[in-house]
Amino acid sequence: MEVFLDAFEGPLDLLLYLIRKQNIDILDIPVADITRQYMSYVELMQHVRLELAAEYLVMAAMLAEIKSRMLLPRSAEIEAEEGDPRAELIRRLQQYERFKAAAEDLDQLPRNGRDYQVPRLEAPQAKARKVLAQVSLEEVLMSMAEVMRRNDLFESHQVTREVLSTRERMSHVLDSLRGGGFVPFVELFTAEEGKLGVVVTFMAILELVKESLIELVQNEPFAPIHVRVRSAQSQESLEPHEPE
Repeated sequence: MEVFLDAFEGPLDLLLYLIRKQNIDILDIPVADITRQYMSYVELMQHVRLELAAEYLVMAAMLAEIKSRMLLPRSAEIEAEEGDPRAELIRRLQQYERFKAAAEDLDQLPRNGRDYQVPRLEAPQAKARKVLAQVSLEEVLMSMAEVMRRNDLFESHQVTREVLSTRERMSHVLDSLRGGGFVPFVELFTAEEGKLGVVVTFMAILELVKESLIELVQNEPFAPIHVRVRSAQSQESLEPHEPE
């Protein structure tokens, strides 16, 4: 479960991810919308019974304060004196973005043992392959948060069922993928089961990925996530079809 805590390097990393995902101008952050998305992530961690780092809760309180200050009516004199309530948050995000970009630039430098491989495949056997975009843990968490939001629509219509174990749900997921094609990530969840059913399914998917029985793929970064059974041909130039 500690894998969730490694998804983001801290609250600023999460905020920067949300801003980049939606192509938002960092100098004009829609605080209400970003706060709602940030709290969806925090609620997701709580549903999965993770203990959040204190800095995430501090950031949540900071966002709530900024949101309330922007909603309150202010006179021109007070506005000129206090300035934009988002100013400090923007300054911290810009500083974090600069350091993150510098770290990413350093990571792109060629590294012995990571970037250099000795070719051993004979030319006649070479095949052109398309490398699918790697699915990051941040993308999986955001998809899971979307599933949780959809689940809220069925909160008052839940049907009581026998609780399935993670192992039983793993078998159910594999049965859903038996056709061999790509299945949208969100279609593996049944919202009517409530939060417990959604969390059990999510844990089953993570365990199947860990055991290399299934894989998560995307056509490109930020695209919908699809799931398929992992096979010897999983590296071939296949692309998931968008749901109709």
